[in-house]
Amino acid sequence: MNPLAQELNSQLKGTVADRFLSPMGRRLYFPKGIIAQSAEAKKSAGKANATIGTAYSKGNPMILSAIRESLPALTVEQIVAYAPTAGVEQLRKDWQTQILKKNPSLAQEKISLPVVTQGLTNGIAIIADLFVEEGTVMIASEPCWDNYTLAFEERREGTLKAVPFLGKGGSGLNLEAIREAVREEAKKGQVRVILNFPNNPAGYSPTISEAEALKKIFLEAAEGGADVLVICDDAYFGLFYEDNIFNESIFSLLADLHERIFAVKIDGPIKEHFTWGLRVGFVTFGSRGLNAAHYNALATKLMGAIRSSISCVNTPAQYMVIKALADERTPGEKARYQELMKKRYVQIKDFIAKNPNHPALTPYAFNSGYFMSFECKGLSAEALRVKLLSGYGIGVISLGDKCLRVAFSSLEEEQISMVYKTIYDCAAEMAGKS
Repeated sequence: MNPLAQELNSQLKGTVADRFLSPMGRRLYFPKGIIAQSAEAKKSAGKANATIGTAYSKGNPMILSAIRESLPALTVEQIVAYAPTAGVEQLRKDWQTQILKKNPSLAQEKISLPVVTQGLTNGIAIIADLFVEEGTVMIASEPCWDNYTLAFEERREGTLKAVPFLGKGGSGLNLEAIREAVREEAKKGQVRVILNFPNNPAGYSPTISEAEALKKIFLEAAEGGADVLVICDDAYFGLFYEDNIFNESIFSLLADLHERIFAVKIDGPIKEHFTWGLRVGFVTFGSRGLNAAHYNALATKLMGAIRSSISCVNTPAQYMVIKALADERTPGEKARYQELMKKRYVQIKDFIAKNPNHPALTPYAFNSGYFMSFECKGLSAEALRVKLLSGYGIGVISLGDKCLRVAFSSLEEEQISMVYKTIYDCAAEMAGKS
């Protein structure tokens, strides 16, 4: 094993993070090679810097006119220079400020400085690199975002333990099923779970009382002697449409709860700031058992995962996010867009209330996010998807054979009644109960 990896492992020795590291996680380190030496030279090479593979002329990176003209608000450096492996320092600090502002239960000294990733998917993948290996069990919602299967099972050879996080008939979280799954894994000494709120595909976030119940479930496992890793996939954070929703991340309840609880927050501006194609995400750690030195060691291992896969995150995208976060127009624009989303949500809720007891479709509980989904009974969700697409020109998503997801984020208000009526009529016809 590389001595740099051994050094990081020694810094983490005895911590909950150390106990969760996969063999790959133990091997990861950030080399003191080209990137590290270039960073040193950038600070100290006052006469000449011949370290980094960037072409300069007259003190600036060379740039094509077509590229320069397409991003007039950024400097040449901000457009084409390489970003630091962990991300632009200002963006990391700005995003930590955002996390603390949106999660007042958190204290800055209790969490790590976020590391920038190439979108949330990259964040999930490198966290899987660090903490998942062949045979590792990861508790996840059923249904869940299909990319979890690729990230945890296909890439890392772990096993997703599918648990019905949502109760029957739109009744909110199935806390008993979650509790039972956690207790079962706790008997083995370690619990790994990924939480995705607002949920994709169901569009559900915990109520205040449900969030407190989740905290107690994980605390019970930790107090019983099990190590608990909770990954919070907060892709759709903040898009809440009901007053009783817990409006912080579950991460805020866990980051300083117990020495055996290790919380990881994966988030970013992609959905909540409407910047999908910029592909900027963040990974943040929190645990009562970790200090600044531990967080630095974990960030360094993340840098090794980033360096060995994507090298660094898109530079102009990072500076665009910095500008968006600082722009005085952003809060008002976000509020306006979220209000548009809420109007669509209310319209869908109204349609469902006026058309109860469908013979083939039961909506999963939903109160937030971009989506809502139906559980299909007596027909295949995939067959319904194909029929809607080929027969009516309406695109929706099937996840497995039972779940049909509708992204109301991409529907105009005037389309909603038509789309949902068509879905209801088509499903009833296919089930033979029209």
